[in-house]
Amino acid sequence: MSDTLAPIARNKGIIRVIERVGRKIPDPVIIFMSLFVFCLLMTGLIGGLQFQTTGADGSAVTHTIKNMLAAENVRWMFDNALLTNWLSFGRGVLGVILIVMVGVGIAEHSGLLSTVIKKVGLRINDRWLPLLVVFLGIMSSIASDAGYLILIPLAGLLYAGLGKNPLIGMAAAFAGVSAGFSANLIPATPSDVILGVNARIFAESQGIPFVTAQGNPINPATMHYFFIATSTFLLAALGAWVTVRFVGPRLEKMPYQIPEDLNLDDFQVTDAEDKGLRAAGIGLILSLAAVAALAMGPLATYTNEAGREVTPYLDNVILLIAMVFATIGIFFGVSTGKFKSLQDVVSAMVKQMNTMGYILVLTFFSYNFLALLGFSGLGTYVTYLGATFLGSLGLQNFPILLIIGFILTTALINLFVGGLTSKWMLLGPIFVPMLYQVNPDMTPDMVTAAYRVADSSTNIITPMMSYAGVVLAFMRKYKPELSFGDVIAMMVPYSITFLLSWTALLVAFFTFGIPLGF
Repeated sequence: MSDTLAPIARNKGIIRVIERVGRKIPDPVIIFMSLFVFCLLMTGLIGGLQFQTTGADGSAVTHTIKNMLAAENVRWMFDNALLTNWLSFGRGVLGVILIVMVGVGIAEHSGLLSTVIKKVGLRINDRWLPLLVVFLGIMSSIASDAGYLILIPLAGLLYAGLGKNPLIGMAAAFAGVSAGFSANLIPATPSDVILGVNARIFAESQGIPFVTAQGNPINPATMHYFFIATSTFLLAALGAWVTVRFVGPRLEKMPYQIPEDLNLDDFQVTDAEDKGLRAAGIGLILSLAAVAALAMGPLATYTNEAGREVTPYLDNVILLIAMVFATIGIFFGVSTGKFKSLQDVVSAMVKQMNTMGYILVLTFFSYNFLALLGFSGLGTYVTYLGATFLGSLGLQNFPILLIIGFILTTALINLFVGGLTSKWMLLGPIFVPMLYQVNPDMTPDMVTAAYRVADSSTNIITPMMSYAGVVLAFMRKYKPELSFGDVIAMMVPYSITFLLSWTALLVAFFTFGIPLGF
């Protein structure tokens, strides 16, 4: 192990503790199964319990917990398990998630997204390389695998070609891909949709208004766009600064090797891919023109019979963006020969859906659990108890402390429990309504934004992250004896910098009343 990494890497005891604890935590699906049974039995014990909360108009609202073991409530669980409490739960949130993944999947499996990463990465001046690598890492979150499987090894190759330690580039790419996962310039990414639509479910299931602090209705897919777009530039700049100021100088002193079988042409853009990019550009222009035509035509803003302004193009922004990705993916795939027929496009969609099996299983148990919480009144009771406790501490007068406290809590949990979706399904139903009850300024969009900050920032310093082993394997090509403790040591500066600066940015948005999105 390099002496330059020793001061941090020696503390492997903490890493082993995280690994042991993380391995003992059951799969989220098992957790939701257990929670369902536990809450079911709990309602049998405290069914009929009444408590009061304050309604939106300031009046007292009385709640009664239902005994879900009663015959009529058991029938309710069975009658609604498949349709109301799963497939149609939260206005059909599962279908929204799936359609986004189909659109992005076509673009990803056509080879478009990985080609864009290679094209941009190979044309940049080495002076701007750290900034570009982190920026591309952040932007690659639109395609789940491209950042980890293409950009990280490509960054190592680029640095090796410049005569620098490849681990420098790979660390910068890893920081952007994983620690900057929740930032992006593209609206309505899969993570936006998953977090947003579920936040709406968590809020509405307990009577929390799904509106901003200014009282404006929230669009789940774009409710953080201004914040995450600003975050993209902030994190890219800070990631580059950390690379140049801390990580680069430290790793330059570390010996490394270049594998004999490393082919410098592995990441070159072929003539066919260049042709595909031109075709994708045409597809982008045509698809954007179609979106504009729809936004000014059938999906244009109008006033309904109740006098309320309706914006169909914003309400359907998820479908529109999925359409754009599908179009440019098809244009690229046809041009490169990847898609020779419509059957190939169908195969790409099916391949993407094959990766969603776990989401289907997870949502079945998690959504039925959430439905149980809402219908029985137990979720409202948990929120009431938590809000009462926080209120007794006087935190209702210090909303910034609530934000920071939630971020630190989630960041710590993230060290032991990986997975953005599964962890949000565990924390969101409790904290979204609870923090609003403590202070109405803690609106669902603000709480969700705080979750995004925490979940992303500590991804790169936990062995529980799903791609941790993959990243380590890539890095070992250049330093075979590298351990994950060494990887954590080199990534700590990014994690701390991102967590502190990103938290400060969110606090600034909150303090100055800047809208998080639209």
